[in-house]
Amino acid sequence: MKARHLAPAALLLPFALLAACGGSSRAEGGGGTGSGTDGKGSLTLNVGDQKGGSEALLRAAGELDDLPYKIKWSTFTSGPPLLEAINAGAVDVGAVGNTPPVFAAAAKSKIKVIAGSHSRSDGETILVKKGSPLKRPAQLKGKSIAVAQGSSAHYQLVASLKKAGLTPKDVTLNYLQPADALAAFTRGKVAAWAVWDPYTSQALDQADARVLTTGQGVVNGLSFQVAAPAALDDKKKSAALKDYTDRLRRAQDWVFKHPDAWAGAWAKETGLPDEVALDAVKRTRGTAVAVAVDKAAIASEQRIVDAFAALKLIPRSYDFGKFVDPRFNGDLPPSGTAPRTYGKGH
Repeated sequence: MKARHLAPAALLLPFALLAACGGSSRAEGGGGTGSGTDGKGSLTLNVGDQKGGSEALLRAAGELDDLPYKIKWSTFTSGPPLLEAINAGAVDVGAVGNTPPVFAAAAKSKIKVIAGSHSRSDGETILVKKGSPLKRPAQLKGKSIAVAQGSSAHYQLVASLKKAGLTPKDVTLNYLQPADALAAFTRGKVAAWAVWDPYTSQALDQADARVLTTGQGVVNGLSFQVAAPAALDDKKKSAALKDYTDRLRRAQDWVFKHPDAWAGAWAKETGLPDEVALDAVKRTRGTAVAVAVDKAAIASEQRIVDAFAALKLIPRSYDFGKFVDPRFNGDLPPSGTAPRTYGKGH
């Protein structure tokens, strides 16, 4: 029996695992739970992560070997709760998409964007069922759409609606984390689902989904490492943060050259089927290139700020640049540098 014919409850298992907090029963609560420590030494860097994220990437690439400091990992469901932990001082650094920092900064959180990467946006999608009558985004008017509030998918949805001549007021938004969104989508409780990889790849394989539209040409494809100002102000932690971002850059280079090896490791970590993981790697995850958090990146993020402020989805507009620390840009290429690609079809 193929996975796509499984009952919704069976489909939820790997999705719930992806969204889980290190196996915690508080999977949709968002809080971080410890999932181990790497390295040695007197200094500990507290790193926020998402399932199958930075820890799995660094481990697969061998970049956690011979760490001269300790990394204590905490796992979160998505970017917004991870940034809450950074603001609270519980986490020193963590990886998020392009939109969570916009919401966190609007709430005057204590955060600094310190590193960036640029990926293809084919995995940022609005999904509908294969049998849905919807053929283009303009037909979403009056329909219900699941999306994680404050996530990269949230902006992708807003931008896609705008391109189609619509606003969020023209649709019904159901703010749901991925596992709950999948349940709603599978059971026909929503007409569409705005989401990102690997959920996109898994839904296409297992949830009878098809792509209505992607974020390609609509969103900036950026994701970020975000740090706590207190960690940046600490000389030893700042040095560890520099080393950590360097390791992530090398790991991403390794992923592009070894997509099958990374897909296998990622599948093992998350419970994704191997072919789904490889699809997500070639569609999005393997295409990332480390880039500088430069003026163009700030301007691109400022457009997201202004869009959400105009829609009153955040309380005010503000200068996104004040929440960026460029000290680790070094000789990294510009933020507009083209992502990598695995060729036609990906």
